[in-house]
Amino acid sequence: MIRHCVFVRFRSDVADAERAAIHADLEALRWAIDGMDVVKFGANVSPEPFARGFTHGFTIDFRDAACRDAYLVHEAHQRAGARLVAALEGGTDGLMVFDLEI
Repeated sequence: MIRHCVFVRFRSDVADAERAAIHADLEALRWAIDGMDVVKFGANVSPEPFARGFTHGFTIDFRDAACRDAYLVHEAHQRAGARLVAALEGGTDGLMVFDLEI
């Protein structure tokens, strides 16, 4: 299984409703992409001082790397990803992605 971990720095002017809509767009991909499973979203609640400004994050579990790879190129993911990047500080500079094989 692949756990796709994404950490973001939203711009200060992005409303909670827009963040929720972005999350809903990504969650909806579960029904369009085979092998995409659990999606979890949340704000950083770590007491450690190492977040480097990343305030929110989400994880998506994929059955395997092939399913993750299909997600990456899927047109619905491209649209949801563009909406996410548009809401971040500095565009892709406000984004960190890290995949774990678990």
